Amino acid sequence: MNDAYPPPVTGHVPVLRLGDVLLVTLQGDLHDSTAQQLQQDLAETISRTGVRGVLIDISGVEIVDSFLGRVLAEIAAQAKLLAARTVVAGMRPAVAITLVELGLTLPGLSTALSTEAGMELLARQAPVTRPGSARQESP
Repeated sequence: MNDAYPPPVTGHVPVLRLGDVLLVTLQGDLHDSTAQQLQQDLAETISRTGVRGVLIDISGVEIVDSFLGRVLAEIAAQAKLLAARTVVAGMRPAVAITLVELGLTLPGLSTALSTEAGMELLARQAPVTRPGSARQESP
């Protein structure tokens, strides 16, 4: 694994690479342009570095609306297409209630109560086959 790549700069959204996981910490509101830049940067970083997981810490988010729910689902979908798994950590009870009330199911996302639990979940999950890296059986 090559750790020579710096984390992307995504406005006010910190993104850290911890081994083969990208840690994204959301604080407060996520504006449209920042969300689009974050999605693009994450997709490019996953593709370039080959990380196998994205951990999104939303413990600093007071309210999740339909926009943020859609952004999280889109990040998970993009990561899955790039052979990485996505875990959302630190969801507050009020946020979970709001998501249910909005009817948002967030497909493709796993959840964890804390960042530490999210890292453990990603570590336990089976590796994903990267596109173009399928194993060939020898005759």
